[in-house]
Amino acid sequence: MRTVWTLMIVTLLAVCSTSSALAKDAGQDNGPDTDETPFSSFTATSPSVSGNTWSLTVVMDQAASDNNTTFEITTQICLNSGVCDPPVVQQVTIEDLTHTTSLTPPEDHSYVNWRVKAMYEDDTTEYFPQGAWYTIWSSCYQADGVYYGVDADGESCAEDEEDEGFLPGFTLIPALTAVGLAIAVARRD
Repeated sequence: MRTVWTLMIVTLLAVCSTSSALAKDAGQDNGPDTDETPFSSFTATSPSVSGNTWSLTVVMDQAASDNNTTFEITTQICLNSGVCDPPVVQQVTIEDLTHTTSLTPPEDHSYVNWRVKAMYEDDTTEYFPQGAWYTIWSSCYQADGVYYGVDADGESCAEDEEDEGFLPGFTLIPALTAVGLAIAVARRD
C-alpha cells in the first residue's frame, strides 16, 4: 500500500509542476525556427478565435520537395477546462510548395496545437517539433483561474459566462491517470 501512495504522490507532484510550467508560457504563441525545419515559412491565424476559421500555411523548402518529402499536418485543440481533444491529422491543400489547412475551434478553447510530420523518400519520418507542439493561443484563455486575451474580462470570456469548474487546467486527466495507475499497482501487490 505504501508503494501505491508513493506512486500517487510522485505523479501528482509531476502534474502540478507541469501545470505551473505551462502557465508560465500561457498566451505566448510558439512556432518553429524555420532554419531548423524542412519548411521555409509558416503563417497561422493568431490569436485563434472560438467559432471562427483558424488557418495554417506551411511552405516546404525547395530542397525537401526535390527529395520527394511529403508533409502531414496534425492539430490538437485544448479547452479552458484543461481537456485537450485527441490529435487530428488535417486535410491539407497543396499548391506548389504551399500546404494549407484550416479548422474552426469550438467555444471556450484555450489554444490550438500543431505539428508537421515530414515523411522522407527513404521511408523515415521526423516530427517538427520533436516530441512537442507549436501553439497558437486563443483570444480568451484561462491561466491559474484568470482569463486573458483580447476577448477576456479577467473572470470569463466575452461570449462565455459559464462556470469553469473547480479544477485548474491540465490536472484532471493526469490526476485520473495517477489514480488508475495506483489501482493497477495495488492490484499487482
